[in-house]
Amino acid sequence: MTKVYFVRHAEPNYNNHDDLTRELTEKGLRDREKVTEFLADKEIDVVMSSPFKRAYDTVKHFADSCGETILVVDDFRERKIDNVWIPDFNSFCERQWQDFDYKLADGESLREVQTRNIAALEQVLAQYPDKNVAIGGHGTAISMVLNYYDPAFDYGEYNKVRRLMPFVAELDFEGQKCIGAKVYDLNAVSG
Repeated sequence: MTKVYFVRHAEPNYNNHDDLTRELTEKGLRDREKVTEFLADKEIDVVMSSPFKRAYDTVKHFADSCGETILVVDDFRERKIDNVWIPDFNSFCERQWQDFDYKLADGESLREVQTRNIAALEQVLAQYPDKNVAIGGHGTAISMVLNYYDPAFDYGEYNKVRRLMPFVAELDFEGQKCIGAKVYDLNAVSG
């Protein structure tokens, strides 16, 4: 069995509007320790991350603690919303969940995000069978992976996790088939 632990980044600095370089807040930096504590006994074989700083830095504390190198996978990045900051993010999110093909002029649809993330995940499953993999990622991207394997993970479920920073989605696979998924709020549980 292959276990994949998607780690949603800790609290970012929303004053930095650049997706690639948005760093963690002081709270986010402290909360990385919750990720390290959660993953400590999971016998992680491979650590990967989105190229976005907030995701990378969230799993870096764990990777450093066990001497792992982080493999950056561009396709695990968060969706591109547009080239401008969206002030009414809630309405935008709801509209995207109502129509997986909806996107702004310079952005990605949820379907595109899902297709990109699933393709990257399937490569991981093929390359690391029967391993335990931790992947630093993002709330919407991880939600689209969960939705792919369980369509009941809808906008309502997304709303339950979208403010959780960090959270972990554990997915269990036999080959390429997902046989189970759980979401952990790292602010509520440990280990």
